[in-house]
Amino acid sequence: MEMGTDSELVVGAGVGADDHVFPFQVEPLDVRGRVLRMGPALDRLLKRHAYPAPVSRALAEAITLTVLMGSALKLEGRFQLQAKTDGVLSMIVVDFDAPDRIRAYAQFDADNIPAATTTAALIGSGQLALTIDQGGHMNRYQGIVELDGHGLEAAAHQYFKQSEQIPTRIRVAVGEVAGSTGTEWRAGGIFVQFLPQAPERMRQPDFDPGDAPPGALVPSFNEDDAWTEARALTDTVEAHELLDPTLSAERLLYRLFHERGVRIFEAQPVVEACRCSQERITQMLRTFSPAERSDMTTEDGKITVTCAFCSTVYGVDPAEVASE
Repeated sequence: MEMGTDSELVVGAGVGADDHVFPFQVEPLDVRGRVLRMGPALDRLLKRHAYPAPVSRALAEAITLTVLMGSALKLEGRFQLQAKTDGVLSMIVVDFDAPDRIRAYAQFDADNIPAATTTAALIGSGQLALTIDQGGHMNRYQGIVELDGHGLEAAAHQYFKQSEQIPTRIRVAVGEVAGSTGTEWRAGGIFVQFLPQAPERMRQPDFDPGDAPPGALVPSFNEDDAWTEARALTDTVEAHELLDPTLSAERLLYRLFHERGVRIFEAQPVVEACRCSQERITQMLRTFSPAERSDMTTEDGKITVTCAFCSTVYGVDPAEVASE
């Protein structure tokens, strides 16, 4: 689908659906990006754990960021976001298995969750690790940025500036809406990158030297006009536009870039799915010593393991684990 100043918006079957990533390109501005709309899959993932609302909101932001970034992987591979913090929300782990599987969980201090707070306040300081594992014989890559009280979205921007060195703009929104069985969680996001053919056009401002002596000359910086325009247009996106189920991703992109012309590619589904299984749990238990497995055995003679990601409970016979 391509939209320009003289084109009509054509919405086909399934277009604009929830739980899909919509890749796009604006050739005159040399930008590529993705729009994400999350609905039922996100709601199931969060409600399975019955997280407090502030934790659900923070985890939903992390899931949205992970899918926006991880959906760039081709064919196979895994993208993981992991945050370790000194805040009430001490850990977030989100796995995206290309091309479409997402799972996540959070650890938090249940006794100290405030009734309402921002994600930045909930996580405090710490580190955000972003890991790309493309499988096979490909090298595993990990970038780490500091969480300094400004939240996950700000940390993601810092990651692209210091690790990828690609001009990038990300907007994320999370909210609850009325549904048929009560409130339901929704999330949306837009991810835009400046990818011109000439790499020198991607130059960004240098990091603040911090301890530069008084009177030191700071080189002037002129941002590329195309990226200035694309970034400014992206910054006009409001939270309600990313969350509105009646506003399709195609119409949102048309609002933003119709004057330049935007090409939208085939949408990619996103499904909530875990990698756990009886076989994986059994193999994991075999890595423990007989004494350790004995300590895990309950009065009914079983070893019980609960998956942190999907809350599935597995019962394993110790004799089966010890058989190999």
